[in-house]
Amino acid sequence: MKAIRYRVYGPPDVLQLEDVGMPAVGDDEILIRVKAASVNPLDWHNMRGTPYLVRLTMGLSRPKDHAMGGDLAGCVEAVGRNVTKFRPGDEVFGGRGNSPIERAAAFAEYASLHQDAMVTRKPVGLTFEEAASVPVAAVTALQALCHKGRIRAGHRVLINGAAGGVGTFAVQLAKAYGAEVTAVCSTRNVEMVGSIGADHVVDYTKEDFTRTGRRYDLVLDLVANRSLTDNRRILDPKGVFLECAPAEGLWAGPVVALVKMMVYSKIVRRRMPFVLCKESQDDLVVLRELIEAGKITPVIDRGYTLGEVPEAVGYLEKGHARGKVVITL
Repeated sequence: MKAIRYRVYGPPDVLQLEDVGMPAVGDDEILIRVKAASVNPLDWHNMRGTPYLVRLTMGLSRPKDHAMGGDLAGCVEAVGRNVTKFRPGDEVFGGRGNSPIERAAAFAEYASLHQDAMVTRKPVGLTFEEAASVPVAAVTALQALCHKGRIRAGHRVLINGAAGGVGTFAVQLAKAYGAEVTAVCSTRNVEMVGSIGADHVVDYTKEDFTRTGRRYDLVLDLVANRSLTDNRRILDPKGVFLECAPAEGLWAGPVVALVKMMVYSKIVRRRMPFVLCKESQDDLVVLRELIEAGKITPVIDRGYTLGEVPEAVGYLEKGHARGKVVITL
């Protein structure tokens, strides 16, 4: 089968399309014929081997695991003898969370997953490309808003970075749960973000959202381009600040951000949890139900082929994607 592999850390051209063996299928696993995949920030971090701290598990000088890709959608080709949740022919979608050492190897013609992994039936009405855009980004948004932020109807929610992969899902999820949503994005994304349900859209090139005088019950920061002091200014005294942003810095990345937020939250007496996607089949089922109810629609920026994965990952790394970047097989 054809699959993307990388043998060294580096820029997108280290990603190569190769002929490789079919993945093994254990007794509790399913073999998926991949129809589509999508790109996440973790993919380019894995490609670069950054932050360097993750190389303690990934491989110091070169990656131990050569496969890439977390999100996928496709058809079940075969099942292990203990599998009860799926049958050959089932259309499914799923993926892996933010573990640097556990990936679904989605950038390939076939992939295997445990039946209890973050995989479930594909939402009715979605294309394979749309379904593949959902798992990691939408589960991250759901876990941030619901599990960490404890969102409720009537909450005032601000989402900084509303036009990205997680952001477009977060806007729609917040509206689905009855919140009043303020979305922050650039000029070119204002119309798109408004079209997916944001009540208010702030163009950060024209207005400083931390100086408007408005306060919010929940702030979800997906870009980390403002200080914690700035974000505290717009937070209600009982509000929650959530950060789920790309790892900054070549060495420790999110570890530094996590420690900083833990210390600062003690000083200012605010809840400030750091969010990373935790694999959850149950959360993916919740999202499927919301999609089938018409409350969430994936936003796709660009599509690429399997052989164009290097270009797709490079495009996402530049940080200007609107919604998700998908791969069609």
